[in-house]
Order: sequence, then C-alpha cells, then structure tokens
Amino acid sequence: MKKVLLIVLVVLLIDQIVKIWIKTSLNYGEHINGGFIDLYFVENEGMAFGMSWGGVTGKLILSIFRILAVAAIGYFIYTQTKKPEVHKGFIFSMSLIFAGAAGNIIDSAFYGFLFDKGTVFNGSYWEHYSGVAQLNIEGYAGFLQGTVVDMFQFDMEWPEWMPWVGGNQVFDAIWNFADFCISIGVLIIILRQKTFLKKKEALTESEPV
Repeated sequence: MKKVLLIVLVVLLIDQIVKIWIKTSLNYGEHINGGFIDLYFVENEGMAFGMSWGGVTGKLILSIFRILAVAAIGYFIYTQTKKPEVHKGFIFSMSLIFAGAAGNIIDSAFYGFLFDKGTVFNGSYWEHYSGVAQLNIEGYAGFLQGTVVDMFQFDMEWPEWMPWVGGNQVFDAIWNFADFCISIGVLIIILRQKTFLKKKEALTESEPV
C-alpha cells in the first residue's frame, strides 16, 4: 500500500505543479508550438474532451459523481493490495487511474477559490477569461465549481493523401498530465490483461482445497 501512496503522491505533485505553472504563466488560449507536443492552455468545465452539460448544476452533479467514483476506485485498490494473487502491474495501473482522476478533482474542488480568474457559467454559456490568472484566495467560483486546467496537444496530422482525414489532426483533444496517467493505466490493463489474469488463476489453482 505504501507503493500505491507513493505513486499517487508523485502523480498529484507533478500534475499540480504543471497546472499551477500553466495557469499563472500563460494567457487563456495561448498556444506555444513545441514540435511533437504543443502547449495550448484551455480549461475544461465539464467532462472529457471539453464536453459540458447542464451549466452549474450539471457541473456540481458531475463533480460529486467523480468524487464517489474515485472513492470507489481507492477502496478497490486497497482491497486488491491485500490479495497475493493480484499482479503488481494491475495495482500500478489502477494507482495511475486513481491518481489521475483525483488530480482533476482537485482542480474542480479548489481552483475556484485559489485563483482570481477562471472559466465561469454566466447563465447561458461557459465564459472564458482574458489575461493571466494569479493565486488569490478570494477566488472566482465556489467549492466544486472550479475548472480543470488542460495544456498539452499532440502536433500530428494525417497525410494529405488520406481520404476524409487528410490534413486533419490525428488527435486534437487537449489534455493534462492527469489525463495522461489515466490513459496509460487503462492502456496497460488492456494490453496486459492476460498476464494479470494468469497470475491470479495460477495462485488460485495452487491453493490447497
């Protein structure tokens, strides 16, 4: 369990350092070409890939759901660490998913009253701000009303000769380090699910009847 906590703490530390630096250094919407990966500062007020739903009420419901989901994942990891038949790689992957989800919850829960500027719902739509935000305990929104900071975008395009997608970006979503950790955790589980299951089955079969 100590290794799980270490993984979570490292992910959260990196994630929050990057987010705070981006939010207090770049103008909202600022785009810096980085070659393979660009910096493109935006805020995500809703679900993954910039989707949103239901204004303030929808965001509150979504935030509460995220907290419950992360709590359930955390409890699941705790129970799995007690079982010798569970592969350490699976625990590692789930820890990445847990840490990434928790990192985005921190933005939603606390950024509203830690910064002086942020994306807010004006009654009709989510309104972005101009300029660079600064740390300010007076804040711009209440608890669970903060917006998630995103900043990375792959700078890759499909070849021009490809039908339908030629010239378009391969993956145009803007993401953060927390999203990256979630994706890596899920990918490891998908790619190594047979290995994870084999160890569990082998240890289960070796137990005395």
